[in-house]
Amino acid sequence: MAAEYTLSQLPNRSRRTIIALGLEGSANKLGVGIVRHTLQTPLDQHQNADNTRVANTVPIQVLAEAISRQQVEVLANIRHTYITPPGQGFLPKDTAVHHRQHILPLISQALAEAQVTPADIDAICFTKGPGMGGPLVSVAMVARTLALLWNRPLVGVNHCIGHIEMGRQITGATNPVVLYVSGGNTQVIAYAQNRYRIFGEALDIAVGNCLDRFARIINLPNDPSPGYNIEQYAKRGKQLIELPYTVKGMDVSFSGILSYIQTIAKVRFGSPDRATIAGCNFVEELPTDLTPEDLCFSLQETVFAMLVEITERAMAHIGSQEVLVVGGVGCNLRLQEMMGEMARQRQAKVFATDERFCIDNGIMIAHAGALAYQTGFTTPLKDSTVTQRFRTDDVTPLAVPTSNQVRRGSTKKHVTKPYRGGSSNDHIVAKLRKLSATKRDLVVAVSK
Repeated sequence: MAAEYTLSQLPNRSRRTIIALGLEGSANKLGVGIVRHTLQTPLDQHQNADNTRVANTVPIQVLAEAISRQQVEVLANIRHTYITPPGQGFLPKDTAVHHRQHILPLISQALAEAQVTPADIDAICFTKGPGMGGPLVSVAMVARTLALLWNRPLVGVNHCIGHIEMGRQITGATNPVVLYVSGGNTQVIAYAQNRYRIFGEALDIAVGNCLDRFARIINLPNDPSPGYNIEQYAKRGKQLIELPYTVKGMDVSFSGILSYIQTIAKVRFGSPDRATIAGCNFVEELPTDLTPEDLCFSLQETVFAMLVEITERAMAHIGSQEVLVVGGVGCNLRLQEMMGEMARQRQAKVFATDERFCIDNGIMIAHAGALAYQTGFTTPLKDSTVTQRFRTDDVTPLAVPTSNQVRRGSTKKHVTKPYRGGSSNDHIVAKLRKLSATKRDLVVAVSK
């Protein structure tokens, strides 16, 4: 990591404001966000530690301090969710179709709500990964097209880093242990040795995946989300049954508990086949008046207890007194309550956001991308592919943390083969090209 940055390569060298457009579509949530970052003063007016004016280069500490003190404004945060019928999940190909159908109206709506034009946008940020290949490709293709049509730089963003940076911005957490919990990821993260480190994670399926799949078994609606409906069912549960509890150091496993409780649900409330019934005598030992609400309550209490345990272990390991909960499952009030009780016993603090910023959204991609762009990072067009397994610890910081732990990231070169699948986006490219043929304002054109 360089000790200083060349002033001429930084977008804030002579101006205070950066406006970024963020596109998120790694799963069934399609988000478009617009953020404005405003420095107190342009970088060429900052002073070094010896009170001399910044010249041709900017020390890392000066840049980090300037970014940490800037004003961040959410100008637009638009989201549209692909919702399937009860008992069904969302397939990548169908989700990609949803994103292609809705992304242009969402971009138009975001620009109108933010009261900006394409000429005002400084950078176009998109989710590079992790996520489902088809949806990621659909959104990345639109980002590339806009970058070419508007002549703006691209910034590829790690989905998890977007959650973390947005959570830190909203809550003011300085040096937290991060619990990142969603439908696709379960990780305990902390900042150490100049990058985000994964201290623990799910060894098989994510906690959100576990909850979603059980919701399908008991036929809960997917609107607004399976996890939310499980949370509501759990509030009415009265009996806590013992379920498999699998914690290995700072790692967890959810496939066993899911198989166990699915078997109970099928035997008690479904039409089990012989293979399901065979060898499940343990179900007969459970209370006869067990309800689906009881199962939701038991599942939620057990998996959240596992998450609290590994989070507390990470806090003890690195000596942190803060917990930041991010990701879609982080909206769950019971998880926040259990984490809060653990933190209270440790005289620590818990930070979480509401559904506007906890659930996948475009503004977190715009914010994290703008932070990287402010350090001079951009993604070349040839590298603007997506990576389905883009790990959090594959992100290399561009600026050292300051006293309040400013952390900025860019992507390093990955050994994972980029996903390039799906070639059914040609009609969007053609539409965007036609709409922007004059390279004038796309605010009106994109909505037609």
